Amino acid sequence: MGQVIAVTSGKGGTGKTSLTAGVASCLAALDKKVLCVDMDIGLRNLDLSLGLTDRVLMDFTDVASGRCTLQRAAVEHPSIPGLFLITAPLDLSALELGEERFRAFLEEARTLFDFILLDAPAGLGPGFRLASCGADRGVVVCTSDASSLRDAQRAVAELKHLGTVQLVVNRVQVKLLKRLRTTIDDAMDTAGLPLLGVVPEDETVTLAANFDTPLVLMSHKGAALACLNIARRILGQRVPIMRIRR
Repeated sequence: MGQVIAVTSGKGGTGKTSLTAGVASCLAALDKKVLCVDMDIGLRNLDLSLGLTDRVLMDFTDVASGRCTLQRAAVEHPSIPGLFLITAPLDLSALELGEERFRAFLEEARTLFDFILLDAPAGLGPGFRLASCGADRGVVVCTSDASSLRDAQRAVAELKHLGTVQLVVNRVQVKLLKRLRTTIDDAMDTAGLPLLGVVPEDETVTLAANFDTPLVLMSHKGAALACLNIARRILGQRVPIMRIRR
């Protein structure tokens, strides 16, 4: 049975969506069958980070409501075998779907995929609750600034029902950490979570999304390498945390 991972953040601007796409691409490159589900109803952007703009026609409510099969709705990436996407609906009425039907959708997905990554919307609203209701584990994405860490604490409190919740500190800048007189360990202590990974600030992430290309097809270092390390840790491999240099 596949594993469902809810990728969340307490606030916007943490790079959660690009991280979801990067890690999912790396899991697929490691021979896993991966389904990405954009949960940001009304504001979907995961297709940009995956390089699947305008390829996905059906959304997860089409499957959960029985209007379309999961096999038909999930679109495979043309250049990364095993990487699939189902997008979010644009209609906010989809928030009325209900947790029971969404869990049933996830149960079916577990039978077809090794990993299902849910790109939850930022914040703690209905989309966040829907994404976390049927997940097996959670990943909280934050940056190193105080407001992001405070919001991460709130997200952690809402994910206590999950068996495993881990932290990714994203968009890390060594010079900024030094000026803030803080460390990654401080971020872990503030969020109250074990560390799954550290990802450096990397302009290639923005370039890849704007060129409609997955990050891992544009780079093998920086943020792309960090995503690969995170994917390997999700698979249970012992991989050292990336040391970020200036």
